[in-house]
Amino acid sequence: IDNDSLLLNKDDGFYTSGIQISSRKVMTSAQQSVIYGWQLGQDLYTASDIKLRPEQISSIDHPYAGWLYGGAYREVSDVTGAGSRIALDLGCLGPCAGGARTQTQLHRSINQPLPQAWSTQVHQEWGAVLSGDWSFSRRGFGPNIDLQPRLKARFGNIFTDASADLTLRFGQLNSLPEQAAHFAFLRGELKVVGYDATLQGGYFTNQAMLIHAQRSVGELELGYQWRSINYGLNASVIRRSTGIKELSNTLGAENFVKLQFNYAM
Repeated sequence: IDNDSLLLNKDDGFYTSGIQISSRKVMTSAQQSVIYGWQLGQDLYTASDIKLRPEQISSIDHPYAGWLYGGAYREVSDVTGAGSRIALDLGCLGPCAGGARTQTQLHRSINQPLPQAWSTQVHQEWGAVLSGDWSFSRRGFGPNIDLQPRLKARFGNIFTDASADLTLRFGQLNSLPEQAAHFAFLRGELKVVGYDATLQGGYFTNQAMLIHAQRSVGELELGYQWRSINYGLNASVIRRSTGIKELSNTLGAENFVKLQFNYAM
């Protein structure tokens, strides 16, 4: 779950919601884990303020957009932290993603303001996104602190980008993802954006947009992860710089909470 409303600051806009459910089969040895899984998700994007009616939205505000997807992935990790992940997601952008219904029904149920401008959302387009990431061996600074670099990339008609990040962990650390652990972490990421259909409209739709994607986007994440043999929780706060070239960080930066729950049978 990603959601800006979880910050309890009454802001609701830009990347406003992300929900994903995933199932995975893990095969673990003493030195390595191999994971096969599937995932289903929905991401919602809106103007900076969902209370704005269509005629009140600035021409350089974020367009309304929903991305509904499903896919499969394979992950490999070893005890040094080195590993890789490859995934393929298929889905749809626009009205077929059901963003208007999801957000309206949720806000009605929790007595929050209703979104006013889903009628302006980006046009419909079916999409495919191939993604991969490559983690490098961690560098330890004693038994309770380590640092790990990673490269990531996505290619498709919905998202095309590449990024690099560094994650610092401190606490009771694990060597493989499924092992018990509890630690705080700080992650920094720099992304180079080639195409973002949630801002620019579908790649094949030829929808005229007055905004442009920011070519470089930074992100900071501060959080805590706890994991036992059967259960897990990951909670963090993320700040992301503006994704819109025409908006400064003062107006376009995003803040949201990420919550992840795990259960292993």
